[in-house]
Amino acid sequence: MSERKYRQRGYQDEPRDRERQGPTGPKPAQGPREKPEGPKTPNLMASHEVFRCSRCGNLLALPVGSDSRCSRCGVDLHSCIQCMSFDTSARFECTQTITARVAPKDVKNLCTLFTARTTVERQTGTPGPTTARQAFDDLFK
Repeated sequence: MSERKYRQRGYQDEPRDRERQGPTGPKPAQGPREKPEGPKTPNLMASHEVFRCSRCGNLLALPVGSDSRCSRCGVDLHSCIQCMSFDTSARFECTQTITARVAPKDVKNLCTLFTARTTVERQTGTPGPTTARQAFDDLFK
């Protein structure tokens, strides 16, 4: 009779422990088709910094001139709503230290603290085909 109270197989069984350990010899050399050890290097997408209109989202060029306007909606670009320091929860709606509130926020001003609000976007798309023939040929590559 065994020393255990119950006769079920469990974690104390010797043969099972030997199977888990496996062979203890040196590791075989990896062939050219086997996956390398270690973490897989991520395939990161390219990114770029862009400036977009805060009203319509139109992609705009940098640097921003003091009298430039959005080509789509016509809002002034050298204004508080286009600035990096614009924050509705801050005092005078600006994270910079200013003495007086600038109003309205969407018209041109001559603030010396203005910095265009840029964002980093991922380049998720690929350039599309230039002709219909090229698009058709790309289907069968």
